[in-house]
Amino acid sequence: MKILVFGAGGQIGREVCRAAWPPRYAVLPLDRRVIDITKIAAVGALLARETPDLAINLAAYTAVDRAESEADAAWAINCAGAAHIAAACAESETPLIHLSTDYVFDGRKTGPYQEGDAVNPLGVYGSSKEAGERAVRAALTQHVILRTAWVFGAYGTNFVKTMLRLAAERPLLRVVADQRGCPTAAADIAAALMVIAERIEKGAAKWGTYHFADVDAVSWHGFAKAIFDLAAPQLSVRPQVEPITTDQYPTPARRPMNSVLDCRKIEEAFGIRTLPWRVGLASVIREILDRAS
Repeated sequence: MKILVFGAGGQIGREVCRAAWPPRYAVLPLDRRVIDITKIAAVGALLARETPDLAINLAAYTAVDRAESEADAAWAINCAGAAHIAAACAESETPLIHLSTDYVFDGRKTGPYQEGDAVNPLGVYGSSKEAGERAVRAALTQHVILRTAWVFGAYGTNFVKTMLRLAAERPLLRVVADQRGCPTAAADIAAALMVIAERIEKGAAKWGTYHFADVDAVSWHGFAKAIFDLAAPQLSVRPQVEPITTDQYPTPARRPMNSVLDCRKIEEAFGIRTLPWRVGLASVIREILDRAS
């Protein structure tokens, strides 16, 4: 089974490509140096040449704050790029797994978000990703849209790596405590994608939109404290972590106050169970700090 992985250079893409796929899978990594997904002709030619059995789109513009000033770039990748991949998949009858985000919601709901809840993104990043979802749905039936949240891993840019870097620079860190979500290890997302790919291979996939995030819900402040709890044995100095409100930390992009995702649907459809994020966090911290030493 040949699988094209768009966005293979990102933190999730790196985990997908280094995952232990069974020998019958041929995973072809594609990053921005190989294919520009904003060019529809190039995407179509690629799929026609490679004739894959499955495409996984992990390519995204994910700089949430910078997207507010670079809206054209965000829309070109998150919406137009997704539309180009979906159109090429439809033309070649190739199933598509497309990654999306909790930021399609506005965060005003008190409980976890379900797949059918109304979307209402607050900024350019969320809006462009939500439009990308609609483009995928419009182009082909054989798709799985996977929304995830608060991704962290040993590669790329993420909250865990930022906290560990700042720990060496500042004795006091002020971290937002009134936004809640579910940190999710990139490796756990990769494992979920492998299960979905296997179901697609067997012709047993249930197409549609799903949520996948690790458990349990936590604030950014609580997440930061957990990072330093786990990293403490390898840190020369542990910073103090002070809780603050969103209003005390203004950013160019508004963020949802509640990013918690209800993941029951994906367990019912694919048998994929969510894992505690602390397990993945411990592994990621070890890898980051071991590489730095």
